[in-house]
Amino acid sequence: MNPKIQRRLTRGALAVAAALLIASGASHAQTPPAAAPSPAKAKGLPGDMRELAAAVEKAGQDSAALSSRYSGEFVSSQRSELTSRIAGRVKAVLVDEGAVVEAGAVLLELETEYLDIDVKQAAAEVARAQAALNEAERDARRKADLVAKGSVSEAANLRSASVYEQAKAGLDAANARLALAQTRRGDAVLKAPFRGVIEQRRINVGERLADATPAFVLVQLAPLKLRFRVRETDLTLVRKGQGVEAEVEAYPGVKFPGVISVAGGAIDPATRTFLAEARFENRDLKLRPGFFARVRVQTGK
Repeated sequence: MNPKIQRRLTRGALAVAAALLIASGASHAQTPPAAAPSPAKAKGLPGDMRELAAAVEKAGQDSAALSSRYSGEFVSSQRSELTSRIAGRVKAVLVDEGAVVEAGAVLLELETEYLDIDVKQAAAEVARAQAALNEAERDARRKADLVAKGSVSEAANLRSASVYEQAKAGLDAANARLALAQTRRGDAVLKAPFRGVIEQRRINVGERLADATPAFVLVQLAPLKLRFRVRETDLTLVRKGQGVEAEVEAYPGVKFPGVISVAGGAIDPATRTFLAEARFENRDLKLRPGFFARVRVQTGK
């Protein structure tokens, strides 16, 4: 065969082989990963939790790509030192450290013997004042009829009317004292102002609880806040309302969704970072204050 023709055939075969290899590589290319499903809509939650759940879902729909990873710590939205409104001897302590309590749960009871006596005494004063008012009212009506007939003087009628008004004021005062006694009796029970966990218990049965002395430290568990610091170079990437994903060592591989509630502010000159804060629903109470977390901010699709 002519050498020139043979070289042309060889080059043609190589070109065909290269085209086949390119086509084969394209057919084996990976398809793009499917987008992660958005969080389920929250139902039956309190108002603030519903708002947070909606914000988390919207942030997940509006964002996809993740920025650099940061580190932070979960903190409670509320931490309260609970004190009794009145002083007294502790009759019963119904919870211990680590207990999860609902809003309105009874935590502590004081002895109430003297308070019960005060309530009974105030109730008796109300009954006495009511009887005095009834008698003054009957006398005032009788004097008014007699004045119309000319049987008594106008001065006597005015005195009777004054006694009636004083009796009315006496009944009002007695009712106020009864309400105060009942309020103090109710204050002998210390209740949880919100749902949370008892972080500290500082009182025991038989001890005297003084005014303004904390009996418990209550920490809110839901929602929680995650505070972390962001490099100043990422100032334009981290904004309020963006979604975040947090991971904690207690639950390996689990990503907890949240939404940024605070971003920006002053730059720390020592670290060249600024504070960011994200809120997490934590409906299942898996997350706890003090957890160290690795967090990524969803910066956009």
